[in-house]
Amino acid sequence: MQDANSIESLEGASFEPLRVSDRLARKALRHTKERVIEALLFAAAGVSVLTTVGIVWVLVSESYHFFTVVPIWSFLTDTMWTPLFADAHYGILPLLAGTLTTSLVALVVAIPLGTTIAIYLSEFARPAVREAVKPFLELLGGIPSIVYGYFALVVVIPLLQLLIPGLPGFNMLGAGIVMGIAIIPYVSSLAEDAMRAVPMSMREGSYAMGGTKFQTAVRVVIPAALSGILSAYILGVSRAVGETMIVAVAAGMQPNFTMNPMEPAQTISAYIVQVALGDLPHGSIGYQSIFAAGLSLMVMTLLLNVAGHFVRRRYREAY
Repeated sequence: MQDANSIESLEGASFEPLRVSDRLARKALRHTKERVIEALLFAAAGVSVLTTVGIVWVLVSESYHFFTVVPIWSFLTDTMWTPLFADAHYGILPLLAGTLTTSLVALVVAIPLGTTIAIYLSEFARPAVREAVKPFLELLGGIPSIVYGYFALVVVIPLLQLLIPGLPGFNMLGAGIVMGIAIIPYVSSLAEDAMRAVPMSMREGSYAMGGTKFQTAVRVVIPAALSGILSAYILGVSRAVGETMIVAVAAGMQPNFTMNPMEPAQTISAYIVQVALGDLPHGSIGYQSIFAAGLSLMVMTLLLNVAGHFVRRRYREAY
């Protein structure tokens, strides 16, 4: 009887709909926001991947049309690059020699100076000096490359001509030196960050054993930060290989097959700029050669990055 009365009372009662608590509602909203943010971050990452794939697709597809006319073996072994002549030759070696020579000159300048600046800022400079020097380095890295090119042409090359009589007005030496100055901020900044990431306990241990600041920097800090320093060098190499305006203005536009830095030459990137300005008609085999040259530059940079990755991993495991 009691059960029947209970059932009748339940049937007559009015029930309010269940309502989610404010805490659970906020939690659900937070999860929704996180999903939206995650989707946006994924889209941003996808844009970079799709851009890279698009660049590779354009280079490979256009280079394919070029190599249907010019054999790959001739492209890789011919020592003449004369796409503007009636008797056209498409040998990449002169452009490759100019690119490598100017890059080597730039590295000879940038690596010692950049590493020295990084050691000084990380281990010897007072905080006030470091805070004053860093903005100047960043300002040096922000100067447009065309300004560096005219600086090489108007200031550096005339000074070199005073020291080296008979030096041509356009040469790879002056262009390479200014390229080295331009990439010093990249090398020094990344190398200094790698050195400052070394734990202070390692320095204190060296000081406790009687080591000087210089000995600690050379024998403790640099070996511990070697992987990061090598990354700075690799970035400097990539920056030098891909440099365009400095070599286009100061190195000359003559595709000579030479490794002599005192001679004028043309780099791969400078040739691409020359053709892009309209020296060859669009769609011609000469115009398509810029894609083959760009593909060669991309492959060279990729090989440098892969080699640097293995070197960094080896030294990271060693230390």
